[in-house]
Amino acid sequence: MLKHKDHFHGSDLEKIEEIYGIKKEDIVSFSANVNPLGISENLRRELASDIDVIGSYPDREYTALRSVIASYCGTDRDSILVGNGSTELITLFIKTLSPKKAMIIGPTYSEYERELSLSGGTSLYYPLREEDDYALDEDRLIESLNESVDMLIMCNPNNPTSTAVTRRQMRHILDACKTCNIFVLIDETYIEFCEDYDNISCASLTASYNNLCILRGTSKFFAAPGLRLGYAICGDSDLMKDIAAIKDPWTINSLAEVAGRIMFTDSEYIEATKELISSERKKVTDSLRNIDGIKVYEPSANFVLCRITKPGVDADILFDKAIRANMMIRNCSSFPYLDNTYFRICFMKTEDNDRLLNLIREVV
Repeated sequence: MLKHKDHFHGSDLEKIEEIYGIKKEDIVSFSANVNPLGISENLRRELASDIDVIGSYPDREYTALRSVIASYCGTDRDSILVGNGSTELITLFIKTLSPKKAMIIGPTYSEYERELSLSGGTSLYYPLREEDDYALDEDRLIESLNESVDMLIMCNPNNPTSTAVTRRQMRHILDACKTCNIFVLIDETYIEFCEDYDNISCASLTASYNNLCILRGTSKFFAAPGLRLGYAICGDSDLMKDIAAIKDPWTINSLAEVAGRIMFTDSEYIEATKELISSERKKVTDSLRNIDGIKVYEPSANFVLCRITKPGVDADILFDKAIRANMMIRNCSSFPYLDNTYFRICFMKTEDNDRLLNLIREVV
């Protein structure tokens, strides 16, 4: 059995292929958190017919794309900045704001800490607690904030816990951060999967808080990680101008620009995704709760965090059994505050979910 020194990310299928001798095309990835519907047929058809756009530069200001995104998010075009995936935008905001000390709510995505380190800043983790089922206690968080912190970074819904902070809670946090002159960066990569989207999305708050930026992308909900299309929503016009001044031009290619305008208006695909995830989230979560030896943390996104409580079984064992059955889960021990008893799975199509559930029952 493979002993994990580094734990596989959902995009590490080439490594899996090399180590296990399993073709990556045959692996169902419950680790990548990508929409199981794949790209929409509408996008596939229309993008193919627009292939000739690669013969010219895209609009340097991406005016049409930003207008479509603004309509999708319920904000105005001047509040939208597009980038080569949310990763580029994380880099740009951290580089521009240059925080000396940032507080990161964890366990969470590692790219925040990496970018802070590269910019010369230091990271301070605020730990979500297992006794709270990894839900955020905003009053306790606010008590930990002070003027030595320049930036607060949080993923909402959070990866890997799948817990979410409501917009009401976020207002409370933003008010406290305003008092301490703290800029708040919220990664809403998984927001569209939420059942309670209207009470969780903080995009509307950018109109009244100039210490706030929302980051989103198309990799997960629109199943297009290779497109590298992300966007930021921010109401601080001066900050947006500063970032635009240092941002490389044309980091969004012509095909991605066209694809974005198609995806954000594809209402049939958007609704089908929400219905599938809502149905499978309830079914899978209920089934996991009925397995002795598994603790399930209530999910808000398209994935669920679980802890193995049965002695003699851990996430390495479950990962190995699953991958040999051509299914890939996420061992979560590489996340801060989590150990080798934690694993994460995303919700896929019904038949794939049923197959994984059966394997978990057998192992645990």
